[in-house]
Amino acid sequence: MATRALLPPCLLTLAILASGPAIAADDLHFSPEDIQAWPTRSFEGETEYRVVEKEGTRALQARARRQASAKYLEREIDLRETPYLQWCWKVSGIHEGLDETRKSGDDYPARVYVARKTGLLPWQVESVNYVWASSQPAGSDWPNAFTSRAQLLALESGSPRVGDWVAEVRDVGEDYLRLFGSRPDTIDGLALMSDGDNAGVDATAWFTHLAFSATPAPPSCP
Repeated sequence: MATRALLPPCLLTLAILASGPAIAADDLHFSPEDIQAWPTRSFEGETEYRVVEKEGTRALQARARRQASAKYLEREIDLRETPYLQWCWKVSGIHEGLDETRKSGDDYPARVYVARKTGLLPWQVESVNYVWASSQPAGSDWPNAFTSRAQLLALESGSPRVGDWVAEVRDVGEDYLRLFGSRPDTIDGLALMSDGDNAGVDATAWFTHLAFSATPAPPSCP
């Protein structure tokens, strides 16, 4: 797809962001219903997003059937007040046999990503993608195959935890420092997705307890 070749989802989604007012610290908890109401950015068809009950907890279900679209939030978030991004996620399976460092393998059963503007032009965006990898080892990072302005960081990998809820907490500024060499005071957007369009694969993911916080306490997953 021509537009996909120019910018990957992690940049094309967030390149359209127009910085809004900074969110107050007490407004940084996003319910599944909140995320469901976020705008959708489509790349190849529409990942199906809906709120479901999962293990007694409300969650956003993202079901991709060789599709790719993201839910995104346009907002400036002050990392000096709330530096920690936290969430719970769960996947139904992984994408077997993909080389995630290549364009043909740029698909993940689940990803959460943040972005900051570095200039006025749409492509002047740096994004950190937190992914549930299929083949790259947990803890590893690598540049997106489409652009080095998007860096991927594998928080989970492979099938050992497939079907389990997993809690994540990230110091976003620290991750920017690691991957881009500088620590921002703010970011300009947040998004999540499940996708399988490049390799023609299917996946279902669930997300809940998405929030920014002042302390690194992990969320209580179902």
